[in-house]
Amino acid sequence: MGQILLLSAGFLVLVAISALSVVLVTQSRKDNGWVVHTVEVENQLNALLLEIRQAESATRGYLLTTDPQFLADYKSVSRSIVPDLDKLASLSLDNPVQIENIRQLQGPVESRLDEFAKAIELATRHDIPGGVAMLHESGAEDSVRRIDDVAGAMRAEENQLFAQRTHTADRTQQLASIVTVVGSGLVVTLAAISIFLVRRSSRARDDAEAQLRDNNLNLEATVDERTADLREANNEIQRFAYIVSHDLRSPLVNIMGFTSELEELRGDIFRRIAALAHTSDSAPLVPAGGGDVELPLDGKDKQLSQDFTEALGFIKSSIGKMDRLITAILNLTREGRREFQPVKIDTRELIEGIVATMAHQAAEAEAQIRIEPLPNLVSDRLAMEQIFGNLIDNALKYLKPGVPGDIAIRARTKLGFAIFEVADNGRGIDPKDHQRIFDLFRRAGTQDKAGQGIGLAHVRALVRRLGGTMSVASELNTGSTFTITLPIAWAASNRNRDTMRKGDT
Repeated sequence: MGQILLLSAGFLVLVAISALSVVLVTQSRKDNGWVVHTVEVENQLNALLLEIRQAESATRGYLLTTDPQFLADYKSVSRSIVPDLDKLASLSLDNPVQIENIRQLQGPVESRLDEFAKAIELATRHDIPGGVAMLHESGAEDSVRRIDDVAGAMRAEENQLFAQRTHTADRTQQLASIVTVVGSGLVVTLAAISIFLVRRSSRARDDAEAQLRDNNLNLEATVDERTADLREANNEIQRFAYIVSHDLRSPLVNIMGFTSELEELRGDIFRRIAALAHTSDSAPLVPAGGGDVELPLDGKDKQLSQDFTEALGFIKSSIGKMDRLITAILNLTREGRREFQPVKIDTRELIEGIVATMAHQAAEAEAQIRIEPLPNLVSDRLAMEQIFGNLIDNALKYLKPGVPGDIAIRARTKLGFAIFEVADNGRGIDPKDHQRIFDLFRRAGTQDKAGQGIGLAHVRALVRRLGGTMSVASELNTGSTFTITLPIAWAASNRNRDTMRKGDT
């Protein structure tokens, strides 16, 4: 932030110096222009007075010598006096004082030119004394005096303007120099501060890089250590799950055996109860062909037999459920240790094979399964079969009764990923259960279908291992759409392979 502020300040200083320099240079040029203008006015005034004197000299020379050269000089000079007077007037338009002076000057100059013209005319008529007298008349002396007075006043005004404008120009140049020097000093100061900050930042960056390298080394060691701990914990969990599942199966087998024995004992017990009850009433019945006779039970004995049978049924059902759960845990444990192998897969052919195996189930549900064009993938074939097999099986399983099923499998590609959708018109899923259905051993909705609540959790785990994501969009009684995003070209990572090898040990 300090460097940014410093650079911003330096930029603003440079802009300000540049702007002030431009303004001051422009003003200095204007001031110098006015100084030059004053000099031009003075030069034009001097040139006008000189021409008047030259005209007078040429006139006097012609009167004294009647030399034609003097007459030619007079005519040449007299023709330029009036234009020069007009030029002097145009140069003085910026100054009201000089405008008034020129107005006063025009009369005497015109009078003096008339005197010169009359004297020349008399001389051309050979009246030399009359021409000389014309130049020495009192009026002529008044014109000369008035010309000198006005010219003096104009010189004084221009001298005053020259001094004033020279002072202004010098002050402007001095201010421009000060701005340049101060601006240069500020730039040098900012440059020095920038160099200091850059060097300090470079040192801080070097220190940070060194610290980062040390931290990276420590982090790599920490990550390796935590990864090793995680692998060991994962392996321990897998071994624990396998051992627990294996150990649970042994007592479960014993329970199943004793349940079978209880079922056999039930027959013997209630036959004897029936026999005893019948013996107390009448003589025992002997079958015609020999062997045991199945005697009917009455009253409380019959109810007891039914309760006993129902209890055994509950026990056998619970044993079956427990057996299926243990089998599922073992399957999950084995699947977690399996190493995925990326191969090129014709996705449509794979799904058509899955649909073919479920044709009987689809026919019973009166459901059609539509397969739209699908992109091919590089992925694990077995995992893909398990993912789509489970989703299609669930779609068939949870259709609405009495409504023809419609299941669509479609896909599109985007940014190197294939986005699959398995959509159905089944009973749907309450939005509050959208996350629940992906939890292990958790199910949602009416539990009227066989299952252990493992399928979708297993599918999502497979999708994640393949580098993808999975989601569901559904409302009750409006069907469900499961969306799976998978990389088009998936490659098993080294970490995945290492984990699998560790899991097999």
